[in-house]
Amino acid sequence: MVTVRGVRKSFGDLEVLRGIDLTVRPGEVTAILGPSGSGKSTLLRTINHLETIDAGLITLDGEVIGYRREGNLLHELPEREVLRQRTQVGMVFQGFNLFAHMTALQNVAEAPRRALGVPKRIAEARARELLALVGLAEKTGEHPRRLSGGQQQRVAIARALALDPKVLLFDEPTSALDPELVEEVLAVIRRLARQGTTLMIVTHEISFARSVADTVVFMDRGAIVEQGPPSAVIDHPAHDRTRSFLQRVRTGEEEPSPRQDAPAPAHREDTTSPSHPASIPTSVPRPAEEQS
Repeated sequence: MVTVRGVRKSFGDLEVLRGIDLTVRPGEVTAILGPSGSGKSTLLRTINHLETIDAGLITLDGEVIGYRREGNLLHELPEREVLRQRTQVGMVFQGFNLFAHMTALQNVAEAPRRALGVPKRIAEARARELLALVGLAEKTGEHPRRLSGGQQQRVAIARALALDPKVLLFDEPTSALDPELVEEVLAVIRRLARQGTTLMIVTHEISFARSVADTVVFMDRGAIVEQGPPSAVIDHPAHDRTRSFLQRVRTGEEEPSPRQDAPAPAHREDTTSPSHPASIPTSVPRPAEEQS
């Protein structure tokens, strides 16, 4: 189970997360909606510890992500521990971030080999299974340049699954795709949802969110405005900001765009590499309810 309690994050004077509280239970799908720049992508990146937090607490099955407790403060974990935790939190980005010099099979097998020490033969056998799962059994030997955008994103999904994560995060997985390629990626995510994979998905695909999510979260200006089942948040939103956003999406006025919460160095995008630690502050205040 993922729990987010009182999480705050600023980039300079810009506060992009303002006291976020959220729970994602095992096997559930949480869709996160909101206008560009509302903090959605930053929230996902804090859960995978690609971004640090200024206050609050994030846990996965009770284990604090990125930090160790010491009294009322959380202190940075050693790099090795951060990387170990990242193997439990898979992430699929807007961009595909595949290794251009590797085949689809090698891209998927590389993470368990490097991060977990899985023997090559076993890692490649599992990679073949995962590529078949995402409909690419016939593309194992192809390099990314010979794959369509939708196929590359499906390889990225298989790669994220290769570490057998407890939760899989999707950050606008279809926003970089041509419209005709979107459905093939959404179909894979639907399949994962039916199989009981724990998913958190930032998306502008409203009908997709309605059909696949157990919980829909609407964020705006760094805060959660409302959350609940799709029948409530999407079909009968309680807040004017939610209604306005949904109307803009339906009329095409609100389009997905590259993440605007804050820029991030390119080398921190690739979570399959075991050598890209985030820069973490020395200590972080814990939420008030955690300080007793």
